[in-house]
Amino acid sequence: MTTELTVDVCIVGAGPVGGALACRLAEAGARVAVFDRAPLSPMEHPDFDGRAYAIAAGSVPLLSQGGLWDALPFEPSPIEQIRVSDGRPGRPASPLFLHFDQAELDGGPFGWMVEARALRIALNRRLHAGRGITLFAPAQIDVVRSAEGVVVRTKAGERITCRLVIAAEGRESPLRRQARIPVIRYPYRQSGIVCAIAHERHHENVALEHFLPGGPFAQLPMGPTPGAPHVSAIVFTDRADVAKRLAALDAPAFTREVARRLGDHLGGIRLLGRRWHYPLSALLATRYVDTRLALVGDAAHGIHPIAGQGFNLGLRDAAELSRLVLEALERGNDPGESGVLARYQRQRRPDNLMMLAATDVLDRLFSNDNPLLRGARDLGIAAVHRLPPVKRFFMRRAMGAG
Repeated sequence: MTTELTVDVCIVGAGPVGGALACRLAEAGARVAVFDRAPLSPMEHPDFDGRAYAIAAGSVPLLSQGGLWDALPFEPSPIEQIRVSDGRPGRPASPLFLHFDQAELDGGPFGWMVEARALRIALNRRLHAGRGITLFAPAQIDVVRSAEGVVVRTKAGERITCRLVIAAEGRESPLRRQARIPVIRYPYRQSGIVCAIAHERHHENVALEHFLPGGPFAQLPMGPTPGAPHVSAIVFTDRADVAKRLAALDAPAFTREVARRLGDHLGGIRLLGRRWHYPLSALLATRYVDTRLALVGDAAHGIHPIAGQGFNLGLRDAAELSRLVLEALERGNDPGESGVLARYQRQRRPDNLMMLAATDVLDRLFSNDNPLLRGARDLGIAAVHRLPPVKRFFMRRAMGAG
């Protein structure tokens, strides 16, 4: 017998962006169905794997309103200061630098470092808890959209109807492809490496962004983990061939390469958890909506990690779309009608496009060793540091403010 279910919204993809969106809608009283190809098993004692999210202060309200922030099993670590400098591996950084301090804004931390496993635990628990969310995972689905509504059928025989379906499936979104939404792609000749390190000295909640010829190097303050009281996340990029070679090194040799880029301000370091290596590219969907369909997160856009804002753009998509959907439901209107979707695209696409362009320009400007450009960008960094209005603008952007 076919199982019939009617909800307000269906979300395809239970990753951090899709999951956070589902939790926000459900906590506000919307009926939500969530589908994912993978099983979302309970995670009671996952191992530390070296991955973390830099969550801007402006993204925290979405997680809080979705009941996720207070449910994180491991304490997030605040980012209270950010230091930006230019240099070369194994050499002293330029004496010209840019330093952000939360005390200059009266707005609290710029953001928080949250372990990936912590957010996954909180998400899985909430998605399995019900309370407005019906979870189908693992599930293979067929989606039919029309002016009248959306029908989702699972291979197991369930039939779910709704008024809006949201694609949160990642960069290769099947729903985006089904809607024939063109995508602009730009591959970078770089790869990213992500890991975590333990170090002798406390990071003092300071994040470092160090621009190197091969790409940016970031050290981000994390909370302690058993056996390691002082921990930081490391995210850096380099030319694809160099990054591939680095990823293949044994742990001692790889740790030495990290230390060359990091410097000695944290004392001795050692590798924690796994290393993650992935190619970098930019992506932008030419539109974010179609008939009763909205794209969020990586299904809509992907940017260079140089500013650490890619995940936060997805959370901002989720925050804006949830606001519009809940506003429509509260008024007794259709959350999937074209006016709601047009407002979502109008609100989010310019912000994402601006960030994509900005990160692309930053990468071109900083990921090279041209002496003239090096001198110009060092002077630019120093000038921003000495111009309070401009500096406050960049600090607000780092916090996720508009």
